[in-house]
Amino acid sequence: MTRVIDADVVVIGGGPAGVNAAIAAGRNGARTVLIERYGFIGGMSTAALVYPWMTFHTVEGKQVIQGIAQEMIDRLSAMGASPGHLRDTVGFVHTITPYHPEVYKILAIDMLKEAGVKLILHSFVDHVEVEGDRIQSVQLTSKSGRIDVRGKVFVDSTGDADVAYLAGAPCLQGRAGDNKTQPMTMKFRMRGVDLNRVKQYMLEHPEEFYHKTPFDELADLPLSGVLGFYKHWKEADLPINRDQVLFFTGPADDEVLVNTTRVQGLDGTNVEQLTDAEELGRKQVMMVADFMTSSLPGFEKASISQVGAQIGIRETRRIDGRYSLQVADVLEGRRFDDVIARSGYPIDIHDPSGNGVTAAWVKGDGAYDIPYRCLLPKIIDNLLCAGRCISTTHEALATTRLTPSCMATGQAAGTAAGIAVLRGLTPHQIDVKELQQKLIEGHAHLGDAIAFQ
Repeated sequence: MTRVIDADVVVIGGGPAGVNAAIAAGRNGARTVLIERYGFIGGMSTAALVYPWMTFHTVEGKQVIQGIAQEMIDRLSAMGASPGHLRDTVGFVHTITPYHPEVYKILAIDMLKEAGVKLILHSFVDHVEVEGDRIQSVQLTSKSGRIDVRGKVFVDSTGDADVAYLAGAPCLQGRAGDNKTQPMTMKFRMRGVDLNRVKQYMLEHPEEFYHKTPFDELADLPLSGVLGFYKHWKEADLPINRDQVLFFTGPADDEVLVNTTRVQGLDGTNVEQLTDAEELGRKQVMMVADFMTSSLPGFEKASISQVGAQIGIRETRRIDGRYSLQVADVLEGRRFDDVIARSGYPIDIHDPSGNGVTAAWVKGDGAYDIPYRCLLPKIIDNLLCAGRCISTTHEALATTRLTPSCMATGQAAGTAAGIAVLRGLTPHQIDVKELQQKLIEGHAHLGDAIAFQ
């Protein structure tokens, strides 16, 4: 027998985008359900150890992502679980934001409950019931049998556009021409690292590290991230198609999160290829950890303390929406009348087949707008998307996929869903000016022109 749950807003995917969407919908008075396949919240931020969050700021240091995302940072900081926004000692962006993932798991649930959200864990959406141009329900497979969750508005924050795809909305995958996606990475933590020794080596050998590393400030900054060790990596000659070592420090004083493995050419929406990726990623973890302890200054006594519950996925499906954010929109810092979020993160494409990273920075004031239309799929009228699967090109996805940007689009999607329910409209029928006003009231940053209308 199938159990039936009724709601106003149904959010699928409990990563940062989905959490913020559900909180926003609940705060706007909608009966909200959040569905998550794991037994914990956080998506890639917890299951795949995506750490730290980067970035809330432009390259010049102006904060452009606030709202629920900043509220979470403030509350984590008050709990001793985040130092707040730190200078990025890699030099790729202005700030990064470390956090303790185990505390975030708890805080996220606390904030969901405060907003009146019903949480359903250990449940996987495997069917979407559609009538005409509207979703009627999503059907879950769970430990306690089938569950049919009915709603008025649905938010797909699965990262893989699972709900949009199952509902028949047009989707895209990878780059134009060959559909190849950015590689996956199995991340892992190490303890017992002497970070003072690492910093001293960096100061003595700056040529071995990323050229934008802020060496003139480094002696007085807490070490937050490292990109380089080029000579050591080249000499190791590991069978991993990457050209450097990347890791970030924390949460503990002797701890780092290593982002160096690279699994290419496999499809994160194909279960057999994803299985292969998990196996290969874990083998690469052992290779990289052995290399670091045997070759890198400061890692002589280090050891693996944690490996991701799953491999980290940068790119799979995304919707082909009512507007697709273009790379020129990002790089030119374009403004849109229907802006619902901003971001200052650069284009950051991990090569689908090569060993490098293609990067390009936002011009102008260092931030670009994300239009509301990017959250709206074609065909299905009562569905919104948030996070990694919004409507962009492959190149523009290389910035919108980052967690703070996903948090911002999540808050926008949940707020829009709440307005749609309140007004008896579909998401594409709501007044965008009302949505923007609600977002500003929720402390989101939409740019000075919007804030003072």
